[in-house]
Amino acid sequence: MARDDEVRINSGITAREVRLIDTGGEQLGVLPVAQAQAIADDRKLDLVEVAGTAQPPVCRIMDFHKFRYEQRKKTQESNKKSVATALKAVKIRSRTEAHDIAFKTKHILRFLEQGHRVKVSVFFKGREITRPQLGRVMLDRVLESISNVASPEGEPRMEGRHMSVVVVPSKASSGGA
Repeated sequence: MARDDEVRINSGITAREVRLIDTGGEQLGVLPVAQAQAIADDRKLDLVEVAGTAQPPVCRIMDFHKFRYEQRKKTQESNKKSVATALKAVKIRSRTEAHDIAFKTKHILRFLEQGHRVKVSVFFKGREITRPQLGRVMLDRVLESISNVASPEGEPRMEGRHMSVVVVPSKASSGGA
């Protein structure tokens, strides 16, 4: 169906004849638009054009405002589901100490338990960029500590002055969340 502002209803339908479908989905045949409008008015419902390009145009008898409300609810529900898998980010320096790594790992685990994907990044300052293997060791240490609940989406890669990898909840652990 077209967007709400493009849908023609009641007197906005310009065709002379329409193929009419009632509320139960049963075809009532090809009728003049005035007769179809009269049937819709008798039932205290709207005449809604659902396929304007067909010959003749297809119209359905329905409560248009209720239909539009249900469509909006469906789109809101689908938007809620898509927001649930947001990408969270955790930043680490290449010279971060063990206790701080453990603290950051707890945050990563919490995000993964909530079902989020997590981007773990190791940042390099100054001359640290000449030793990316330190960042790789740091990422490997983090990935090893969360390997029972998550798996990396790919290999860690350099992007400018940081090395990052995206981790996702593993199949077994995401079922309990």
